[in-house]
Amino acid sequence: MRNFLASVAITYYFNAISFVQSFSVEAPAPAPKDIAIVGCGVLGTSLLRQLVTSPEFESKSITAITKTSNNHESILKSVGSSSESSSFDLTTMDEIPKDQKFSNVVFCAPPSAFDDYPAAVADASDNLWCGTNDGDGTFVFTSSGGVYGPGDGEVVSETSPLPDSSLASARSMRMVKAEENVLSRKGGVLRLAGLYTLERGAHNYWLEKGDGTVKGSSDGIINLLNYDDAAGACLSALKVGPSIVGGKVFLISDGHPTTREGICASALKSKKYKDSKMPTFGQSDGAGKGKIYDGNISNLSLKWEPVHESFDKFMQGSQ
Repeated sequence: MRNFLASVAITYYFNAISFVQSFSVEAPAPAPKDIAIVGCGVLGTSLLRQLVTSPEFESKSITAITKTSNNHESILKSVGSSSESSSFDLTTMDEIPKDQKFSNVVFCAPPSAFDDYPAAVADASDNLWCGTNDGDGTFVFTSSGGVYGPGDGEVVSETSPLPDSSLASARSMRMVKAEENVLSRKGGVLRLAGLYTLERGAHNYWLEKGDGTVKGSSDGIINLLNYDDAAGACLSALKVGPSIVGGKVFLISDGHPTTREGICASALKSKKYKDSKMPTFGQSDGAGKGKIYDGNISNLSLKWEPVHESFDKFMQGSQ
């Protein structure tokens, strides 16, 4: 009799669990947030700072996503120094709730942060972005003008063909595949020129950290863009929206190409580098002088223009 009662109790217990489970439902996905910045280094931090101080985005929720929390303190300090806004969250990718989506995503994390960069970009598009079904949302990917490969003084634009994959470097191909993943999902690609600040860029290495020699000829062509202007282009892409940006490529530079020697000469005009010496340049390696970026169509489409007109004027003004 005791065994019979125990059997009945067990049966009742499991039937009760099944009954409750039959009425249970999965928790609804969290409501989409407005903007996510994936990668909050120099570029991402500048974009974050511009977003929280922009009147057009003051009502938007902004989430800055990093790989680790190592630099969170410096990011908060940088953004706080120019804004009293607290309308943003700073978090790591691991801390993003499951199924959390964002109407707008700017992916500006560098390839060095990932084992498989194209897959990481695709994952962000698929799992963070609401996609084109959201209507007004945009996915912006910051690529590099380096995908055009070496050249010999010719002009390239947004529509210029890329070199055959058999001729491209492994680094360029990773970026090209990442671009393809974005464009196939109706995101937008910003191909950026060489980025710089006063302390960051080729000039800093050549004049302060190098051995006094520069690999490559003095007349090699370099296209440049201030980090803050690159962030401003991302901001403009968010403003004009998916009808302009979706599925498109844009070429972003300050429109004033210079040379290796020109970079050093300009940097020597600043107070920071005034005691440095012009380095010695190498000979041409046979790869050509480089390419000249023409981003006029991009500037018009994004309604954007650089604040820092040229590297030379930036350095002259950094006294």
